[in-house]
Amino acid sequence: MTAPAGVTVRVPAKVNVQLAVGAARPDGFHDLANVFLAVSLYDEVTATPADELTITCEGPDADKVPLDRTNLAARAAELLAARHGISPDVHLHIAKDIPVAGGMAGGSADGAGALLACDALWGLDTPRDVLLEICAELGSDVPFSLVGGAALGIGRGERLTALPVGGAFHWVFAVADGGLSTPAVYGEFDRLTEGVDVPEPTASPVLLEALRTGDTNALAGALANDLQAAALSLRPSLAATLTAGTEAGALAALVSGSGPTTAFLVKDAEAAESVATALTASGTCRTARVATSPAPGATVLPA
Repeated sequence: MTAPAGVTVRVPAKVNVQLAVGAARPDGFHDLANVFLAVSLYDEVTATPADELTITCEGPDADKVPLDRTNLAARAAELLAARHGISPDVHLHIAKDIPVAGGMAGGSADGAGALLACDALWGLDTPRDVLLEICAELGSDVPFSLVGGAALGIGRGERLTALPVGGAFHWVFAVADGGLSTPAVYGEFDRLTEGVDVPEPTASPVLLEALRTGDTNALAGALANDLQAAALSLRPSLAATLTAGTEAGALAALVSGSGPTTAFLVKDAEAAESVATALTASGTCRTARVATSPAPGATVLPA
């Protein structure tokens, strides 16, 4: 059977509808109860044969994407190749549409996309559980980028349980100027909670039921992000973005993950367009993007 000339994988962004964070562990990580929801903003990763591992990138803020071995896409190719005892000779091209360093798992998405693309290109048929093991080795958010939909992540967020979702949810994402370092946000969380008895992270039953039934209003009332105070401490200007979105009619607003992208839950597609227009006009963000959820995980596109 002839090897394919190239394989393209589409992989979604995520929003954390709940991010409950425990105290820092001895290894420096934090236990999480992380309710992921994949949203319809996508990167595409294309793998083609090459004499050595190389990466190229195009799209918004592509100049901020590392093109060396620190890129999770490159690391994914290396780890998969090592598992099978082959050389990671591949060209990976990333077409970015997920905000860079925006708390929406764009880098993790590229890692999951590269993993699936290389597995198909090289004809490896790696078992799904092994792919998920490699994802967890790459980073806490990478397994969810592979599976998509909705899931509860515990541990560092890498141990996933799929969650039922009873309907579509409509979102607006306000993209900020510049990124926020995830380690810096966790460090600020540790500073803000120093001397405080941080409870064990648990998923909200109200939020899980809202997802299951597709109840937008109930979900709006249950959204929560324990990193939001830390993100706002490091980037106080995000407060104005959150206010602009809620004043424009969003049902709820929160910082997405470690930020600085802010997420706004709205009632329908018409409201999403209205809120996005108002946010863009407010001058509190660089741009605003409309999306729906849930979205499928990493998917090989037809040739």
